[in-house]
Amino acid sequence: MQQADPSPTPSSSGTAVLTDDPPRGALDRWFHLSARGSTVPREIRGGLVTFFSMCYIVVLNPLIIGTVPDSTGMYLGGGAEPNLPAVAAGTALIAGLLSIFMGAWAKFPLALATGLGLNAYIAYSVVPLPGMTWGGAMGLVVIEGVVILLLVLSGFRRAVFAAVPAFLKTAIAVGIGLFIAFLGLFNAKFVTTANGTPVQLGNDGSLTGWPTLVFVIGLLLMLVLWVRKVPGAILISIVAATVLSIVLERVLHLGAFAPAGADGPGNPGGWAMNVPAVTEFPIQLPDFATLFTVDPVGGVTAAGVIGASVIVFSLLLADFFDTMGTMVGVAAAGDITDEEGEIPHAQRILVVDSVAAIAGGVGGVSSNTSFVESTSGVAEGARTGLSAVIVGILFLLSTFLSPLVGMVPYEAATPALVMVGFLMMTQITDIDFSDVEIAIPAFLTIILMPFAYSITVGMGAGFIVYVLLKVMRGKAREIHWLLYVIALMFVAYFLRGAVEGLLL
Repeated sequence: MQQADPSPTPSSSGTAVLTDDPPRGALDRWFHLSARGSTVPREIRGGLVTFFSMCYIVVLNPLIIGTVPDSTGMYLGGGAEPNLPAVAAGTALIAGLLSIFMGAWAKFPLALATGLGLNAYIAYSVVPLPGMTWGGAMGLVVIEGVVILLLVLSGFRRAVFAAVPAFLKTAIAVGIGLFIAFLGLFNAKFVTTANGTPVQLGNDGSLTGWPTLVFVIGLLLMLVLWVRKVPGAILISIVAATVLSIVLERVLHLGAFAPAGADGPGNPGGWAMNVPAVTEFPIQLPDFATLFTVDPVGGVTAAGVIGASVIVFSLLLADFFDTMGTMVGVAAAGDITDEEGEIPHAQRILVVDSVAAIAGGVGGVSSNTSFVESTSGVAEGARTGLSAVIVGILFLLSTFLSPLVGMVPYEAATPALVMVGFLMMTQITDIDFSDVEIAIPAFLTIILMPFAYSITVGMGAGFIVYVLLKVMRGKAREIHWLLYVIALMFVAYFLRGAVEGLLL
């Protein structure tokens, strides 16, 4: 007769029931499975759910950073054409290694991968700068990672965390969400440029073309699955939209998008980037062409000392506070705290996350950070770092499937950008818009990111206006000295063109 499982079980509230049961094996001793009320099967299930909740990044990251040429016309991974399989392989490799590191050393159920928002910032605000290369941009990511690691090791992170008002952190996240959502709508041609207005719906105010229909279907499916709390809703929707795209291309031969011009009517009903087609050999040895292409000196030279400082600070700010929030959120979801209410191995968690930023730059796939999707695995029962190790192993295995990324058109993947934008937007309720000292800087931070098409501009406006309003209302002493430094840096950043014009 099968004996009952003597291990502790999650409580009815879904949180862990901590026990003093003795370890029952090497895995139990290392990951404290019994102490956190978990078992190996639960950790495996939690790891699988977390992986399928976040593995969309292997498809999405290449479509964000792999399709934008730098100022020299070169794409990430080298060459004059996009190398999406290499970006996908690098994305999966770094995510796998860092998730294993987090699980094995920090022993926390937190998985890592390329951060959305951070990658968009690099692709659309940093790489287009005059003289900037992808190697230079990734070099700045490495510098940011080193700085944040030093902040963590020195304990200075507490001062930085206390200096920036909570509402500004929230406004930055919301603004990035709007920026990402607009990016998804634009890349799918759901909104396009127009002659009489800045943007318009589809083509001349109406939605036309099968690819746009794929985007709409994919987005609606994603929303329905997410509302129904289906695990892996984002990935399932991307796969379903990709299958539909392949069928449409096979039947209708839509081809690649081409704008109308002097050479003819073009092909306005074509696919925006990848033309979906079945790959003959979807399993191949991975191409790691993005690895070790960093050039920190080149990045600083291209952006200038002030510009590079602003870029590094912008990355640091988003990365640093997102990690703190995600760590607290995962711990709260699983009640993973000690007797004093502290998160076990919190310092190690922050160190791993800092190393992830460095690794993302060295790997050429943008800064890696902790994923809030890890809470889905915690909801499934994960309580220890073993689930993160499982996630990491699955990411490493997915490096061999990177050629499949070439099958995914923009229109199938970009609904995820809109979905992520919505999730980031939900934080806006934490901002007190009844206080003008908070409302005005938050408003400018949020709207200028999509409207100025620059995350840096939104952040800079928010910091400058917040400091200005405080000073003008006689509250200068309430402002942390770091905020004055940050505001002055952004002022210098905004005026750099005028200053250069006077000096040259």
